[in-house]
Amino acid sequence: NTVADKMMELRKAGEPDKLMYMRGRYSSTATDLLYGTLPKIYGTPNYFSHSAICAEAEKMGPGYTQGFFGYRDYDLAKTKCLVIWGCDPLSSNRQVPNAIAKFSDILDRGTVIAVDPRMSASVAKANDWLPIKPGEDGALASALAHVLLTEGYWSKEFVGDFKDGKNQFKAGATVDEAA
Repeated sequence: NTVADKMMELRKAGEPDKLMYMRGRYSSTATDLLYGTLPKIYGTPNYFSHSAICAEAEKMGPGYTQGFFGYRDYDLAKTKCLVIWGCDPLSSNRQVPNAIAKFSDILDRGTVIAVDPRMSASVAKANDWLPIKPGEDGALASALAHVLLTEGYWSKEFVGDFKDGKNQFKAGATVDEAA
């Protein structure tokens, strides 16, 4: 039951593509041998670097939504309500020292709400903790969106409003797109 035995089983079955290799931060061994050479020789196209789930992935959200494909950090110096959802900026973030330095100021001027199933460093310091069950994030997000829309709490200045100015979002009803 070694890794090599499992890899050979896949290869003999003609399924080398079922192997996926993900590497962590950069090292000459991981980059050149394990990330570069091994997957190619073995025959799998499924090899991903640390950047695929970290730095480069971080750039894609603001890149495609705001046209800014660079590194950025949040405006913690002015934040009055920080919602931490499924992450811990005090221990895992591109800017951990920045988050640590500014976290107490956020607590002094505002509120920190943490949505996380586990007790993290950020949860321990937050004003409110929603210890959601793993896998129920989507239900909570949907419920929040429902309240924001049916109660009319969306930013009309940013998003826009209905032509007649009356909220037409109702539970279970379809809204005419032209409205």
